[in-house]
Amino acid sequence: MPLYKTITVNEETSLAIWKVVETEENLWKEIVLTPYCQNRFNGMKSELHRKAFLSIRHLLREYNYTDADLMYDENGKPHLKDGKLISITHSHNFTAIIVSSAEHVGIDIEMQRDKILRIAHKFTPFEEYRTLANTAAVVRKLTIVWGAKESLYKIYGHRGVSFLHHIDVQDFRFDDNETTAQIIFEGNLSNYKIRFLEFEEFTCVYATRDKE
Repeated sequence: MPLYKTITVNEETSLAIWKVVETEENLWKEIVLTPYCQNRFNGMKSELHRKAFLSIRHLLREYNYTDADLMYDENGKPHLKDGKLISITHSHNFTAIIVSSAEHVGIDIEMQRDKILRIAHKFTPFEEYRTLANTAAVVRKLTIVWGAKESLYKIYGHRGVSFLHHIDVQDFRFDDNETTAQIIFEGNLSNYKIRFLEFEEFTCVYATRDKE
């Protein structure tokens, strides 16, 4: 079973990462989808997306949930029926979920690619990263910042939030494996904890904020 990694953030919060190596047929084992999710699955033309979708259901099983325990709101944000908070992500052959009973959570996995250099100006002041030693380091850092902002956007859940203008990720060193961030939107300020890890040329970033 390719459960790639689990992380206990604290007593109330943990995450699990899956590396998808199975066939689609094998991923169906012990999985039953609700009519809503089956309909979503049927509309997926990409085998990679279908396999990611099924692997996430296996991650839910790690937390003793089934597909029927998962709901989506009008914005497509996932929720658990028992009231715990969840966030879901996938990128290529990696998927992950983070679950918490006490914190708002968001998670994102991204492949580290030079392509991010072309869009950096759309989500962060690029000048902040020109002092890094080489292009590879810039790509790594930008991927962490993008993943952090994706994670925060998943938590905040308000349309109109701009990655560039409303979400600020504090600078960090790679060895820190964490930083902080703020969202300032429509006069409201909220603070978040950001943590990250890198593996196999992928970056996983997850954000937490205490429930009010």
